[in-house]
Amino acid sequence: MSRSPPAASDRGLEIERIKARLKSQVIETPSWGYANSGTRFGAFRQPGAAVTIAEKLADAGQVHRLTGVAPKVAMHVLWDLPDEAALEGVPAAAAEAGVRVGSINPNVFQHQSYKLGSFCSPWAAARAATVQHCLDCIAIADAVGSKVLSIWLADGTNYPGQDSFTARKRRLEEGLGAVYQAMPADMLMLVEYKLFEPGFYMTDLCDWGQSALLCRRLGPQAKVLVDLGHHAQGVNIEHIVSTLVDEQLLGGFHFNNRKYADDDLVVGAINPYEFFLIYNELAAAEEDPERAIPVEYMVDQSHNLKLKIPAMVQTIMNIQTAYAKALLVNRPALAAAQDAGDVLAGELELVSAYETDVRPLLAVVREEMGLAPDPLAAYLASGYQERIEAERGERTGSGGLGA
Repeated sequence: MSRSPPAASDRGLEIERIKARLKSQVIETPSWGYANSGTRFGAFRQPGAAVTIAEKLADAGQVHRLTGVAPKVAMHVLWDLPDEAALEGVPAAAAEAGVRVGSINPNVFQHQSYKLGSFCSPWAAARAATVQHCLDCIAIADAVGSKVLSIWLADGTNYPGQDSFTARKRRLEEGLGAVYQAMPADMLMLVEYKLFEPGFYMTDLCDWGQSALLCRRLGPQAKVLVDLGHHAQGVNIEHIVSTLVDEQLLGGFHFNNRKYADDDLVVGAINPYEFFLIYNELAAAEEDPERAIPVEYMVDQSHNLKLKIPAMVQTIMNIQTAYAKALLVNRPALAAAQDAGDVLAGELELVSAYETDVRPLLAVVREEMGLAPDPLAAYLASGYQERIEAERGERTGSGGLGA
């Protein structure tokens, strides 16, 4: 299993390559991650939490200034852009904050008409309203410079016999197909899936296979969005990622973490080794010309207990850490061990990269980008949190579900 160490010149070139890739990361943070939020049982307000879209963009701008890799902000229509007046100010507010608009997320689950579903509803009026809302979202995306339409459905049923599985599938294909046909040629549709909730008997898009089938039917501008919290316990997510990459169907990632269900905890908080193994597959695909595909890397977290901005900075740092470790994997050695059937050697190649302390490397990368080596410490010392708490106070208001 021993091998000759690489020459010093080779090590230097490899480190420079890894540093360049770390500097080129692009991670989208969610507007709703900066606002008051909660669970189905209640919301807990925080002093200083953002309410307006301008405040959310300003807070996201702080995260980007500190980390250097979070220039995009996802927006949730209705939560962020309830009317044309709010929409008109977005480009200027984003530019002032030093960020840009990322994905546009339709809201097809809160209106009373969606009681039995949106695209899948047995009610024709609800389906028509769903399609129109998504068409409006395409127009909104054009107005704010977004090229990504991110679709998550709460559609499902609670009881056997409530509706026809087949009819719901066909309604979904028809409705989403109409939206897909209306998209400009340079827009990407991301189709998210979720194992359960809020439907307790079935969910219309419950796993990656159903999402992949739908995307294949829609066309090449439709890709699967993987949310790390939307799987059954014990599911091998890195295997799903590898399969979707190989099929050229992976389009986006929602980073978060969970212990039991869709908890939306800070990514890497519960099982950092699993997160590393997922990122190992992503990094491996980047290095393979036959499998490399563009992926939208997005955070989808609502920090109900931690302060909003420090939690988001911590999230970005955890993503950077997982990526750095994945880039350290010796892929030729790993492939050789796998080809030889050497189970132990293959595993140890991954463990060696995972156990490497990459904090010094990331500190150097940040300093070379003109940033503080420790973004979280820099934020806590900046006074920004104290300022927004004093200026904004504790308020109710728009941020997301439960707020």
